[in-house]
Amino acid sequence: MEGTVAVVFLSLLCLASEINGQEAISHISNGDTEREFCIVHNHSWTPLAQSLNSAMEYQLVNMTSSLLCDSSGINASSVMGKALVVMRGNCDFSQKALIAQGLGAMALLIASNKTLTIPSANESEYAKVNISLALMRYKDFLEAWQVFGNEMQVKLYAPPSTKIDPSIAVILLISIGTVVLGGYWSGACERERLNSGASGGGGGGGGESKADSGELSLYSPLKVVIFVALMCGMLVLMYFFYKVLVYVIIVIFCLASASALYSCFDAVMDKIGCGTLRFSVRNWNFSVRSLLLAAVCISISVVWGVYRNEDRWIWILQDLLGIAFCLNFMKTISLSNFKICVILLSLLLVYDVFFVFITPFFTKNGVSIMVQVALGPDASGEKLPVVMRVPRLLAWAQNLCMMQFSILGYGDIIVPGLLVAYCSRFDVWIKSKRKVYFVSCCIAYFLGMILTFIVMLLSGMGQPALLYLVPFTVITSAVVAGCRGEMKQFWAGTTYQVRGGEGELYWCFSIIPKNVIPLVAVIFDCQYRFIKEKNLSTVCSF
Repeated sequence: MEGTVAVVFLSLLCLASEINGQEAISHISNGDTEREFCIVHNHSWTPLAQSLNSAMEYQLVNMTSSLLCDSSGINASSVMGKALVVMRGNCDFSQKALIAQGLGAMALLIASNKTLTIPSANESEYAKVNISLALMRYKDFLEAWQVFGNEMQVKLYAPPSTKIDPSIAVILLISIGTVVLGGYWSGACERERLNSGASGGGGGGGGESKADSGELSLYSPLKVVIFVALMCGMLVLMYFFYKVLVYVIIVIFCLASASALYSCFDAVMDKIGCGTLRFSVRNWNFSVRSLLLAAVCISISVVWGVYRNEDRWIWILQDLLGIAFCLNFMKTISLSNFKICVILLSLLLVYDVFFVFITPFFTKNGVSIMVQVALGPDASGEKLPVVMRVPRLLAWAQNLCMMQFSILGYGDIIVPGLLVAYCSRFDVWIKSKRKVYFVSCCIAYFLGMILTFIVMLLSGMGQPALLYLVPFTVITSAVVAGCRGEMKQFWAGTTYQVRGGEGELYWCFSIIPKNVIPLVAVIFDCQYRFIKEKNLSTVCSF
């Protein structure tokens, strides 16, 4: 299960991106009550004021019974110096604007039952129009009409948007906190395993194996290559069969995130010393704490699944489930040595860059496969739950139209996080009290994230974060190992720790022909006894 989830979600690394629209605000009031609604305008028409105070106020006239494709039947005196609301359709935006302008109107709002698009026209038409023009949702106008009736006064303004938003700091805090906690958790589990192994007879022989504790280890370069190849295949399948597979991913995410959240809460309960009350029903043993935690975690996951398209608040649950998913992933999937870390992170870096920058040359619409899968083929359709999302706090106009988010893909946390987790476990193996490798790698990740956001803000476009995170974390870890004279040990790691003939030993023997096993067992047993007497660990290599 963990391996399947790993392939599926790591294949959906996402870019931190922004929607670049031309949203504005329609401020409607009657002197006592006021409401604000989303409108979309085009800077090529008459520019709107940048603040509410500087915007001109006009009486709003309801003409939604007309398409305003001609001026017949309209009394010019009734619209002179006012703002009009007409329906969209049958003629161009410029034609409606020129007719409204000829009648003496000062602003034109076009109500639309369709998705709001930026109103455009031929270049020669823009200079002819001297009044304000914007689109608004028809349902928003009906809401305003029910509240204000004929006493509507309107101001149109477009507050400038800023690239720097406090949500970036929140995203940074989430990513750093998740990587640090995940790395610490992985190291703590390794320390506990070694301690239990020592108490069970020394040399790790009596400890609980990784297989027994539900952990998976990548210790073969071939396995890493196959792992990344499966991710590439999964991403391509998502590109061609998105509308079907997106629901499969949503179901998998609900199950995996609920399980991950349970693991996180259970670990916290163990840490604070919360006891468990057990009872039996027909020879089945149950824990009250486990049942309560399972109920809470499943409920959170189900609520997210039901309300996943409710942008106003559901991002909180998605981020909570995402953090738990990333933490459990870093704790469950372990890289056995620095060589495997370098191979995996390098391949994923190439994977990220290829599917972001190279695939646009092969797609029909010129959009990269990565971006197409991450954002979905339909802007209003289902989205993959593979990103941390935080609303842009300063994007007032944009949030009225559609919630705008600063986002970061889970892969930008998990992939470097696996190296951070390895550094944390290596600190445990060498009994480093200062946790030099772990702290250094966390600092490198932080600096890589800072550089990612700086480049994103300067370029005005989303960046493949792994392009900066992988070099920062890999090079920093290598430099620390080199300066401490531990590169050989850091590079080799512990591809296989002897654990009493169980767990990974079973895998080692399972790949050997049966008629060779007896000979290998004799040789290995001799080697193991010799090293056990020296109080060392060994590598399972044949």
